[in-house]
Order: sequence, then structure tokens, then C-alpha cells
Amino acid sequence: MPSRSLATRPAPALAMRIVVLGVGNILLSDEGLGVRIVERLPLSYSLPPEVELIDGGTCGMEMLENLEGLDALIMIDAIRAGKPPGTPIRLADTAVPVFFKTKLSPHQIGLCDVLATLAMLGRAPRHTTILGLQPQSLALGMELSSAVEAGMPKLLHMLVEELAMLGISASPLAGEPA
Repeated sequence: MPSRSLATRPAPALAMRIVVLGVGNILLSDEGLGVRIVERLPLSYSLPPEVELIDGGTCGMEMLENLEGLDALIMIDAIRAGKPPGTPIRLADTAVPVFFKTKLSPHQIGLCDVLATLAMLGRAPRHTTILGLQPQSLALGMELSSAVEAGMPKLLHMLVEELAMLGISASPLAGEPA
């Protein structure tokens, strides 16, 4: 039987590196929706090992290593866009810098610095998307507002669709809607 040389063997497919990063302050009601989505996602869907879930809270530069050289970064956050509370919002690639210029909060300033540093080093994520909901309340409290809570299933669905656009299948767990 003839042997195949290494040159004719197909190269093994490299797994994508995708991070779903939930950011926000859970002590300020709707501001914590990114963290809440990262908590809920594995309770509703089975994810492949290429997808890493990170509760980023209000982190900044300490996230540098976690976000370096990713194929895709999907960030989940409360997004003030002047829409009705609970409205789903998607920003991708070139719209992402605008997001950081228009909303100032401690975790966003830090993440803006992280993404800028990674870009300067040539190690920025190849694809960046921010998904979120228009917040209703940023008052002190650990519960999401009723409008944002009502929008959470739609946001989870948007996240699963975003993963599908990257070629990643998230399978609903038993008892969860597809």
C-alpha cells in the first residue's frame, strides 16, 4: 500500500476561538444584563468547546489575554440607543468604535482600551459584535427591569443566531424553545 506524503495530507482544521463576553455591573439593575446572559446561556443551550463564556463584569485591561487573537468576540451589554426599553440592538465591526464613543461607563472605557491595545499589537479579534438591549433602569438593584427581562429571550436568540453566522451550532437543551 503506497504511503501518503505529509505534503498531500489535508491539514487539520483549526478550531475557531470565539468568546462571548458579558459585561456590566449587576448592582445597577439593567446594566448587568451582559453578565445575566452569560449566566443563562449554558442553562438554555449546549455550546461547542470553541465557544468560551466570560463574565467580564466591569473588567478592563485585565481582559487583554482573554481577548487576544480571537476569531470572534461577541460582547453582550446594555446599550443606550434612545430606543424603547428592552429593544434588541446589534452593532458589528465598524459600528463598534462608535459604541465606545457614545456611552461612557467604567467597564466600557476599559474594554475600549483593551480593543485598541489589541489592534495596535495586531492581535484584535477578527470579528467583533456587540449585542444588547436598551436599558430601562440603571438604578441600584440586582434585578433586571420588567422590559429588559422580557427582552432576554430575544437577546439569547440573537446570540445563538450570531454564533450560527460564525458556523457554530448551539443546541437547545431539553425543555428550551429552539
